Amino acid sequence: MPDLPIHNLDLAAIALRLEGLEETIIYHLIERIQFLRNSIVYTAGKSGFDGEPDRSLLDIRLLYHEKMDSAFGRFAVPEERPFTPGLPEPRRKVNLPDYPIVLEDFNSINLTSKIKHAYIDLLPEICQEGDDGQYGSSVEHDVYALQAISRRIHFGALFVAESKYQDNPDLFRKMTNASDQTGIIKALTREEVERKIISRVREKMEIVQSTANPEIRVLIDPDLVVRFYKDTVIPLTKEGELLYLLSRCRS
Repeated sequence: MPDLPIHNLDLAAIALRLEGLEETIIYHLIERIQFLRNSIVYTAGKSGFDGEPDRSLLDIRLLYHEKMDSAFGRFAVPEERPFTPGLPEPRRKVNLPDYPIVLEDFNSINLTSKIKHAYIDLLPEICQEGDDGQYGSSVEHDVYALQAISRRIHFGALFVAESKYQDNPDLFRKMTNASDQTGIIKALTREEVERKIISRVREKMEIVQSTANPEIRVLIDPDLVVRFYKDTVIPLTKEGELLYLLSRCRS
C-alpha cells in the first residue's frame, strides 16, 4: 500500500484507507464465528468475575483491554474511540502528526455505543447458536472486531467530513445555520460510492473464504456482512459526518 499521509484530506486517499479496513473487519468477523454465539458473555452479571456483579464479560474484557490501550496512547488518535468511559490518561509521550480534524475533544463524536449494539445484534445471524464454553476467546475476538469497525466508522466520519467541508465550507455553514440536517446528509451522500463499497465487500468476502475448508472452518454468508455494511457501517459513518459538520460549522 502506498504511503498515505494521515493528514491527507484527498477523498481518494481517504477511500484507500477505508478500503484497507474492510479486510481487517472481515478477518475479525471470520475469526469470531469460529466459536458459537455464547450469548452469556453479553449478559450483565453473568461474567463469573469476582468483584464484577454488574458488567457482562464482554464489557469487562473491553474495560481491561482499553485501559491498556489508553495507557499506551491509542485514544489520542481521532479515529480510535473507546467503548469504555473514564479511561486513564496515556502513560507514555505520544507524538502525533498535526491532524486536520477541528475538534477540541475527539471523544465528543463517539458512536461506540451504537456500534456495539449493532454488532451484538449481528452475532445471532453470523454465529452458530449454542454454548461451547469458549467465552474468553469469544470476547477476545469481539473486542478486535469492535475496534476495527469503530476505527473504520470514525475515520470515515471525521476525515471525509473535513474533506467535504473544505471543498465547500459556505454550503455546509449555510445548511447548519438553517438547521437543515436533511440537506447536509443529502450533500454527504454519494450513492455510487456506497454501491461500490457494498460490491467490493461482497467480492472480498467471497475471495477470502474461497480457499477455506468448510469441514474445519465456519464460513459467513457474504450477504450478512454486506447488509451490516449497508445498514450499520455506512449509516453510522454518515451520522458521524453530520455530527462533525455541525460542530465544525459552529466553531
